[in-house]
Amino acid sequence: MKNDYLESAKKQFAYYKSLGEKTFEQLTDEQLCWQYNSESNSVAIIVNHLAGNMLSRWTDIFTSDGEKPNRNRETEFANITPTRQTILDTWHKGWQCLFNTLNSLTTDDLEKIIYIRNQGHTVMEAINRQLAHYPYHVGQIVFLGKMMCNENWSSLSIPRGKSESYNADKFVLEKRKAHFTDAK
Repeated sequence: MKNDYLESAKKQFAYYKSLGEKTFEQLTDEQLCWQYNSESNSVAIIVNHLAGNMLSRWTDIFTSDGEKPNRNRETEFANITPTRQTILDTWHKGWQCLFNTLNSLTTDDLEKIIYIRNQGHTVMEAINRQLAHYPYHVGQIVFLGKMMCNENWSSLSIPRGKSESYNADKFVLEKRKAHFTDAK
């Protein structure tokens, strides 16, 4: 059961990572850095924050606190205008750190205590914490993408008016175990 949990968590993280990447593909370089107002975040800022969090939380989880002393969370939210390549490199670096750690875990590790801001969590609790946090921010990225692309947006889930045909296609198939790409 615990082994299934790790595989399920990895699939969920991979699904949300793919939603972010499918959004990036639809945006121009300028849109990646666009902010609605000074209090809102651009896609680039959200990516910067997610990567900062991932690198802090998932580096050396058993030997150091998940809030690393070298992390400067405040600068993650600074108004930045990096290149598309820098944004993508930052994105991939954060996710790679997460997946490297998840891939190194065993089922026995799930009950071990790790610390985030000096608060103890089991590894499973820490994973669950980030399964709530990362999709929250990916949802922001997708929402920004939909706003900016407007009628040019290509849906990442079941497009409006297509639920009936989507379900009809699914119900003619034989029952099977879900894959993360089925999570629409």
